[in-house]
Amino acid sequence: MTDFAVLALGAVDVPLYATLTAQQVAGMLADSGARLIVVSSAAQYEKVAAIRDQTKIEKIVVMDQTPTVTQAVWFGESMPPNDTGAERDVNFDRRAYDVQPDDLATIIYTSGTTGESKGVMLTHGNIASNLNVSTAAFSWGRQDSCISFLPLSHVTARHVDYALFCHGATIAYCPQFDLLPQAMREVRPTIFVGVPRVYEKVRQEVLRRAGESSVSASMLQWALRRGQKQRPAILAGTRPHSATWKMANRLVLRKIQQGFGGRVNAYISGGAPLGIDTASWFLDAGIRIQEGYGLTETSPVIALNTDLPCRLGSVGRPLSNVEVKIAADGELLVRGPSIFKGYWNKPQATAESFDAEGWFFTGDIARLDADGFLFITDRKKDLLKTSGGKFIAPQPIEIAPQPIENQLKADALVGNATVVGDKHKFVSVLISPNFPALEAWAREQGIAVSSRGELVANPAVVAAYQKVVDRVNATLAHFETLKRLYIVPEEWTLESGELTPSMKLKRRVVEKRYAAEIARLYADEATSHG
Repeated sequence: MTDFAVLALGAVDVPLYATLTAQQVAGMLADSGARLIVVSSAAQYEKVAAIRDQTKIEKIVVMDQTPTVTQAVWFGESMPPNDTGAERDVNFDRRAYDVQPDDLATIIYTSGTTGESKGVMLTHGNIASNLNVSTAAFSWGRQDSCISFLPLSHVTARHVDYALFCHGATIAYCPQFDLLPQAMREVRPTIFVGVPRVYEKVRQEVLRRAGESSVSASMLQWALRRGQKQRPAILAGTRPHSATWKMANRLVLRKIQQGFGGRVNAYISGGAPLGIDTASWFLDAGIRIQEGYGLTETSPVIALNTDLPCRLGSVGRPLSNVEVKIAADGELLVRGPSIFKGYWNKPQATAESFDAEGWFFTGDIARLDADGFLFITDRKKDLLKTSGGKFIAPQPIEIAPQPIENQLKADALVGNATVVGDKHKFVSVLISPNFPALEAWAREQGIAVSSRGELVANPAVVAAYQKVVDRVNATLAHFETLKRLYIVPEEWTLESGELTPSMKLKRRVVEKRYAAEIARLYADEATSHG
């Protein structure tokens, strides 16, 4: 409601994640020059109150009515009386109509996976031009529903909500990720939009449950093999005619689909690279995930797989109003009406982001196939270069045969993983376990420990993770193979700082936090054979 009101009035809003620390909030408020802030609860109010003197905030509005907050305005006081007979506010309508396409609408601070967070300036025209084109190929309408569970301060979630409202679809808001399974059972959405980590967690849970009995595990593998043979039909959005597939679907695969509510006809992934391994697994399970790609700076969609055509491993064809080209070094450049106005208060960073012809440097390595499908192969700044001159992409989308980190995360025991080894003779990997799965496995093995640190150091646990690494290594070229492993005793989360709100890994944060452990992995590098 606040977002819509601010935009309709022609003011500028700055969405902030509720999980940010007080000092992070202070930095963004001071940089943006915000004068009013709307918060949800007393706890969020106290966070802002503690740093208010570092900002230009003149007024704080609190949504929850609580007697402990006295130096703020209650949200309810700003609402008009609930009088259904009241006429429209013509002054409000006039202000909304006076807003122009080139007017600044919002400043969205990037998650800062590779460095300093920057405020992305998006105009009304940027956002509208993207909304008008990005979902045009989908026949969404009043008959559709979707669960909104990603943070609305993230551009992907915000864009999806705007698009669904444009189509007249119903949105059900799920405030906690842990409540998502229940919400899917109750709402039974027809559209499901999630970041890759959500799909990865669903896959891990299916594998975990199947692994509880040899019969279930065998049945799942049998069904997935049947699904693999039907990839072309599923990718085309049609129901396979094979009798064995219909049996596999009835006995096994349909249960996976029912985990999303059983009515979804459009599965969409965005916000981070999905990975062909994850996409292929779900395709074998009868679920076609239509991956898209974009950036906060592009409002956000650059390309999207629509109903037809849809190509595995690609992020679809670029939108009709977006120009793309590949630079000499492989970087994707884009141009069009949805490209942002610049970075707030950072003229130099803005200038460095565009070339003389107005092309925006995305920072992603990409290729276009003969049919115009876009493939994002790596993040330019994430490429590792060994001391032998070999480049290794730790989380590519379509590098053969499978992405390294994504393939590791496909195992139920792995929560997250990051490949390290830039400028070293060989590459290694840090793994953050999926602790619920690991602890359950340890109990089954009769392993009794008193702490997570003791658990990850247990020889049987180390051996189990080494087997996971060995399976991945078997698919890699020799120079890519992971020579050494370190299992961290912590789960990487948004709250602990290793993940962005869209569940992307902050590689630099991980490398800094575990600098000593990484150094030990390479302590004998001069004398080792790699």
